[in-house]
Amino acid sequence: MYSQKYPLYGTAGLLIILGSEVGLYFEWWFFEIFMTPLCWTGLILFLDGINFRLAGNSLIMSRRKEFFWMIPWSIALWYFFEFYNLFIRNWHYVGLPENRWIRYAGYFWSFATIWPGVYEIFELFKNLKIFQRLPVKPLNLNRKILLLSLSFGMVCMLLPFFVSRQTASYLAAPVWIGMVFFLDPLNYRWNRHSLWRDWSLGNLSILFQLCLTGIIAGVLWEFWNYWATAKWIYVVPIFGDIKIFEMPVVGYFGFPAFAVEVFVMWESVKSLMKIK
Repeated sequence: MYSQKYPLYGTAGLLIILGSEVGLYFEWWFFEIFMTPLCWTGLILFLDGINFRLAGNSLIMSRRKEFFWMIPWSIALWYFFEFYNLFIRNWHYVGLPENRWIRYAGYFWSFATIWPGVYEIFELFKNLKIFQRLPVKPLNLNRKILLLSLSFGMVCMLLPFFVSRQTASYLAAPVWIGMVFFLDPLNYRWNRHSLWRDWSLGNLSILFQLCLTGIIAGVLWEFWNYWATAKWIYVVPIFGDIKIFEMPVVGYFGFPAFAVEVFVMWESVKSLMKIK
């Protein structure tokens, strides 16, 4: 089952997570402020080591060009959602350092871990062959379906800009799914991995692996965020007071969609960057 030795940096990643928990327990300032990016950095290293051990292939060990490009793109792509949050106003940050340089270092570090972290969890499920065989009736995919998907995605993405601020706060769902429906037909056209193509071939394994990825990633994000001093707070207009950690329960339904969005957006970026 195991094809390679477990790399040393994977052990270092686990120690970063454990050390961060200890630092948080003793209320050391650095760990209180940077708890989330520290733990996600540790998780990325730890899981990459496991993925390499399982498959002999991982982002850091085998696809370093993709991994290093993913870091700045993760920051840029998350700012896409920060822009939307100016309209839907579903989250804000508290407990941030007053020093601007330290504050933005925390922003960039945190945002830089999002795409790599999601991908490491996703690739772990692939390597463990979870949901490997989920045959479904193949979809008779045609140009009309792809155009409808693209159009629906565009409407979802534009909708928050054409309603009142009060109404926009209810439009988190279109924001989380819009880029999936908009970009996946383009990925199909560009011969990248497309979820529409998967369905046309009668296999939704990747989709279900991504949904599970989103659930696990969401729980980890909210767990580490809850204990940190510098963190995000949600303002969800539907059942916003019923929470697990800082996230309203209803908000957890957005994490599977977000993981799918991460995958679809990164496939589009790889096409633009000519990354295999």
